[in-house]
Amino acid sequence: MTKENSVVAVYQTHTEADHAVKELQHGGVDLRKLSIVGRGYHTDEQVVGYYTAGDRMKYWGKLGAFWGGFWGLLFGSAFFMIPGIGPILAAGPVVAWIVAALEGAVEIGALGALGAGLYSIGIPKDSIVKYEVALKTDQFLLIVHGTAAEVMRAKDIIESTRPVQFSLHPGELPAVAA
Repeated sequence: MTKENSVVAVYQTHTEADHAVKELQHGGVDLRKLSIVGRGYHTDEQVVGYYTAGDRMKYWGKLGAFWGGFWGLLFGSAFFMIPGIGPILAAGPVVAWIVAALEGAVEIGALGALGAGLYSIGIPKDSIVKYEVALKTDQFLLIVHGTAAEVMRAKDIIESTRPVQFSLHPGELPAVAA
């Protein structure tokens, strides 16, 4: 398991999460180190679908413009059906973490695929449970990982966007020279 520095924020609405991503981008945070996860909304009133067009994934449904913007901005996008959580949409490095868990590169144990993906970068199991509950209640996770300095800068920006909750997860501490 590779422990990385990360900050995870939970937002009540897609509008709040979108605002946070724009603030992070404006603040110079490397978007290749940013991920977003939310539930795929279903409705009986409109078509919901996912498809690829060239190298981009498209989404029809309630939050089509929201997800379409992220899939053009962030590296990697996916749709997963996760038992206990339901359909989720993800963009950013979190996609690779989930895929690695699904392919067995990560010991899943009692964690689901999303939890195992988050655990693989050093996020503690008790925090993962909170994040999965947030997703089940239709909230959005915003994850930034990187060096301690990058994550601290992202944390300061995220704090100013007033998420429902956020947690800093430090990676392994550097060895101290004697």
